[in-house]
Amino acid sequence: MTGSARLPILIAVIVLALLPLGATSNTLLNFMTFALIVALAAQGWNLLGGYGGQFSFGHAAFFGTGAYAMGLLQVRFGLNPWAAMPVAMLLGAAVGWAIGFLAFRARLRGAYFALVTLAFAEVFRILANAWAFTGAAAGLLVPLKLQAANMQFEDKRLFYWLVLAFVAGALVLTAELARSRFGARLVALRENEDAARALGVDTLRVKLAAITLSAGVTAAAGGLYAQKSLYLDAAIAYGPWISVDALLAPIVGGLGTVFGPLIGALALLGLGELSKMALGNLFGGAVPGIDLIVFGILLILAVAFAPRGLLGLFDRLIRRPRPAEGGEATP
Repeated sequence: MTGSARLPILIAVIVLALLPLGATSNTLLNFMTFALIVALAAQGWNLLGGYGGQFSFGHAAFFGTGAYAMGLLQVRFGLNPWAAMPVAMLLGAAVGWAIGFLAFRARLRGAYFALVTLAFAEVFRILANAWAFTGAAAGLLVPLKLQAANMQFEDKRLFYWLVLAFVAGALVLTAELARSRFGARLVALRENEDAARALGVDTLRVKLAAITLSAGVTAAAGGLYAQKSLYLDAAIAYGPWISVDALLAPIVGGLGTVFGPLIGALALLGLGELSKMALGNLFGGAVPGIDLIVFGILLILAVAFAPRGLLGLFDRLIRRPRPAEGGEATP
């Protein structure tokens, strides 16, 4: 990773790390922790959808696998959560490889691939809801033990910084991938898969590697979510909400960019929460579904006016030609 890529990541991580120091309530800290978990899942989706052009509607399959693995390894097998996390990531990556192998071997792409991933996520949700081992419909409760060895802290800022460390690692991973030969092959596959194959790119191998890596990162987000909430059920772990958030954040922030998922997650969730608060005060109570309405409006605006996301819009604004002294725009 070059210095030009390292410096923005370092600045972003330092700014986010300093935010909890000025927090006066747990509300902001809980929101930022949740937003970073969503940003991590979105970063995983971006590796496959943003750089590889393989749009998935079912990243909940990887998120939920990581979440349930994190919880079950502690509850059923008594495994330390620090040891359970890498296992959860490996299981999520394995699920990603299996789904990718079945889909990509069948030459599925575009809407067909998106629907297949959505179908797998729904199958996993039904199985988790019916299987007694996962807690079935009653869900799974992770014991509360406020110990650092149990990845639970009395000071909630420590868990926030842990999540931030995972996000920082994902940012570095994305920056490295963008500059690597594998990243170049992935982008070539996104632009024109048939042309990439004609040039000698092993498209099946590249796509399998991308979905495996993407699933592992998303599973890490699921594991962190399980450790934060300490409760899981099928609707939470494998629900469509995380697939939607993971897909929308890169689109709004900037598809196929290093910082797009992080900026998009903060913008989406932040505006959603602000809308809830504003309309709640206006109508004297919560307005169900207002965050989804905000998500839809933002998606429409992003597609209509900022197809390259907020990062692309910002880049276009700062690069806009300035008028010359005679009043004419410079070429």
